Amino acid sequence: MTIVRSVEELKALYGDCSEAALVKVTPALTPDYRRMIEASPFVALATVGPEGLDCSPRGDIGGVVRVRDDKTLLLPDWRGNNRVDSLANIVRDPRIALMFLIPGSTTTMRLNGRAVVSVDAALLASFEMDAKHPRSVIVVTIDEVYFQCARAVMRADLWNAEHHVEAAALPTPGQLLKAARQGFDQEAYDREWPERARKTMW
Repeated sequence: MTIVRSVEELKALYGDCSEAALVKVTPALTPDYRRMIEASPFVALATVGPEGLDCSPRGDIGGVVRVRDDKTLLLPDWRGNNRVDSLANIVRDPRIALMFLIPGSTTTMRLNGRAVVSVDAALLASFEMDAKHPRSVIVVTIDEVYFQCARAVMRADLWNAEHHVEAAALPTPGQLLKAARQGFDQEAYDREWPERARKTMW
């Protein structure tokens, strides 16, 4: 196997990037970048900590983050599995990266910055849903933001329903858990999961 081991080798292999690839990067939200991010119901949150890297999916109807200003985003931490991998990383290393997807659009938004975990009572209350509020809010300070080339989404044909995989053709959550731990009650988990998810969405 021939392995590339230096930045110089990479640059020789790929050449220079285009002017557009450089000028699209801004240190704060432009009005159009803000419109794109506010339209996104889904973001992948990447964090780093002493144990390594983590990438966590986050989603919310009507916009996954709230834009406070052109340098600040607010990401509520809704109900999950309580592993708190992302939050544990952030409190020890504030560096984060976000990638936003917008259903129907081939353009993604990418953001690098720093974050803190806030439990400010007024902030938590401002995100109330169904009489519930998140236990914390990730406050993101933007270092750089830019839109991503659409080729990856286009190659994947991501939003084409004809290419969507039927859920019945994939392992269920219960099957995945049973494969990880022999003796796990797969049938009970799969039977109870839809109602549990409905009751614990927020």
